[in-house]
Amino acid sequence: MALLLLSTAERGEVWPRVFAEAGESIFVGEASVADPAAITHIACWVPPQDLSVYTGLKTVISVGAGVDHLPPLPAGIALSRTIAPGIEAMVRDWVVMATLMAHRDMPTYLAQARDRLWRAGKVTTASARTVGILGMGRIGRLAAAGLGSLGFRVRGWSRSGTPVDGIDMFAAADLDGFLRGADILVCLLPLTAATRGILGEALFAKLPQGARLVHAGRGAHLDMAALWRALDAGRLASAVLDVTDPEPLPAEHPLWSDPRVIITPHVAAQTDAREGALHALTVIRAVREGRPIPGLVARERGY
Repeated sequence: MALLLLSTAERGEVWPRVFAEAGESIFVGEASVADPAAITHIACWVPPQDLSVYTGLKTVISVGAGVDHLPPLPAGIALSRTIAPGIEAMVRDWVVMATLMAHRDMPTYLAQARDRLWRAGKVTTASARTVGILGMGRIGRLAAAGLGSLGFRVRGWSRSGTPVDGIDMFAAADLDGFLRGADILVCLLPLTAATRGILGEALFAKLPQGARLVHAGRGAHLDMAALWRALDAGRLASAVLDVTDPEPLPAEHPLWSDPRVIITPHVAAQTDAREGALHALTVIRAVREGRPIPGLVARERGY
């Protein structure tokens, strides 16, 4: 089995060392491949347009945690998203940071500081606020544990509503009930046909007046115009965004200068090159041994 890596220069330096240590074959860049039929795995952000030359291809591995950017793959080719402890911890940290910023009214205070204005607002305890997390996968559960340890009441929503220890869980059918109690809404959903545009006017109308939004999912989850209207109506007090639609926002977009909004440039997590290579090795070995593929994406769900 051999892997073809189509990615950044950093990965192109790190992955061959990791694969050499493991005794596995790797090619970096399509130009390095003499026999396309020998390639059984491709690790990439975007695969080659023509996969038909790779007649032995078994798996495409997304070098990031997301897969919504990938085109449909031919039948018989599995898709794996990278699972790496570093990604999960980094997103957890960003969510905790952003939630605390929303909780302690940092958008307001940062705007006041720019205007050299000293004005204290009311301080609310963490125990008086409920954080609702949309998406309770591995990262959602980590974020829930971190926020719970800080004293927040935490509730979670997932399609299945699978129980999570210490968390009030809601399933797909009870989204409205979940939203009614969420003072701070955190989005960590995968992007699918069902979740595209979910952060829109109808959803915002079901949140408590003056709720806060923390968004680290995908830009296309969020209706930017609806966000603007919700802020102007006071339905939302503030928003902390790591992703936008489009991404990046045009320089003239009004949200850049909106004092109620903090934007970071999709930096909640970045895949560590060595961790990514180790994940790819686990995929190769699982396929070779006939075991379940780590990070396998279900085509019907999209994640």
